[in-house]
Amino acid sequence: MTDTKVECVKGNIASQPDMDAVVNAANAELLPGSGVAGAIHSAAGPGLAVECRALAPISPGEAVISSGHNLPNRHVIHCLGPVYGVDEPSDRLLAECYRKALLLADQHRLVSVAFPAISTGVFGYPLKEAAAVAMKTVADTLPSLSSVGVIRFVLFSDQDLSVFREALTREPELSGD
Repeated sequence: MTDTKVECVKGNIASQPDMDAVVNAANAELLPGSGVAGAIHSAAGPGLAVECRALAPISPGEAVISSGHNLPNRHVIHCLGPVYGVDEPSDRLLAECYRKALLLADQHRLVSVAFPAISTGVFGYPLKEAAAVAMKTVADTLPSLSSVGVIRFVLFSDQDLSVFREALTREPELSGD
């Protein structure tokens, strides 16, 4: 879909009421944790962890979809990003997270999906490199999508937002250049 809007905002991934799905930067067991996984599970309530038990474990680069439970979103797409310097090749595994999440959203006929900066927290992926992988993967995956019309990156800090916006401008297919 060539008219898909890609945007970067500062905010809380667990508070995106206008999105059909939010993406969880999950752990292999899809359990509540710290960071993004903690925020999403906390907002979704205990039913999310119960549903996730049947979907786990997942490997780096994989994505699975669940319902949103108490979140304002219909679905949560859970991705296990690579631990930087451990799960190799990190760039390919991170790209697979974004690609598979977008394809899952499209398969479920979702119109909008919000991503965090996968693997950049406790998994240690350098932010600038992660942002470049994310934007290139979105640009490469867009032609395969038929229903997804809005892709939002929800960043935690002003610095993260700035880095992701810069990466967005470097992908002509996404920035409208």
